Amino acid sequence: MAQKSWARGEPLALIDLPTPRPRGREVLVQVRAIGVNPVDWKMRNRGPLRLAARLIGPPLPFVPGVDFSGIVEAVGEQVTLVQPGDSVLGGTDFSRRQRGSYAEQVLVQEDQIALVPDGLDLVAAGALPVIGATAWLCVAEHNRLHPGGKVLILGASGGVGQVAVQLVKHLQGVAVGVCSGKNVALVRALGADHVIDYQQNDAHDRMRALAPFRLVLDCAGGYSAARCRALLEPGGLHQMITSEAPGEALQAFFPPFSSRLVLGRPTHTRLRAIAAVAASGAIRIPISETLPLPDAERAHQLSQGGRLTGKLVLLP
Repeated sequence: MAQKSWARGEPLALIDLPTPRPRGREVLVQVRAIGVNPVDWKMRNRGPLRLAARLIGPPLPFVPGVDFSGIVEAVGEQVTLVQPGDSVLGGTDFSRRQRGSYAEQVLVQEDQIALVPDGLDLVAAGALPVIGATAWLCVAEHNRLHPGGKVLILGASGGVGQVAVQLVKHLQGVAVGVCSGKNVALVRALGADHVIDYQQNDAHDRMRALAPFRLVLDCAGGYSAARCRALLEPGGLHQMITSEAPGEALQAFFPPFSSRLVLGRPTHTRLRAIAAVAASGAIRIPISETLPLPDAERAHQLSQGGRLTGKLVLLP
């Protein structure tokens, strides 16, 4: 099996690894598309994610990647949800000692995948797991958004942000997107009821004028947790997808406990739900570019640039 791997921060390299054999509830998937996420290069380069991958992840060589879609090749004897030949989408999990998805084949548990419904192609499905599961967790699970409920989405032009805007509208909520001036038209086209250019001096005044919010979803990082909580309605929730400031992330562990760090782990239930919404046409999955798997290093460089308004997808 040919896979991308790395060691000690070296450039990604294409290597051969033995093809695993599924047992129990394991599923072997022939990969057709791989979504690129910031977590992929963060686990290579720096910080707690890299340390966690080394401490509790699979043995080296480390293979990055979470998102994938593909065709089931073989299943373990206890698998009941899928069978060989099925089209599926899913996400790997290093905490289960699984190698990542930058590969021709992946081995995962059946609770990490879902069938790809009619109306959703494999390239779009491969881009969906992390951003889709995260948006679903925040908007549909954690928050229990009611019709007419208002949601403020910081970083609305990013991958999670774009899906969140569309999901809020699908659930009959009011979506307020915050992004740079160059992406205002994009976020408005996704269906946002109001779009705020954060580069304008009156941006926070506009946020306060539209408050209170049922949910403040920070997909950008760098926003003050206290300022976000001040925009909430009673019982509302501030959710942080990422935070570059450790002090802000720690706010999730102190009163009033209305801030929360979110890890959008793809699960069967979340994937099945968000894939059905995407297949219905209610959500358009943002894809910036497709690249061959050997160009994974370039994909990471593009992702680290922070200027993408959609997902990069690698094709094995």
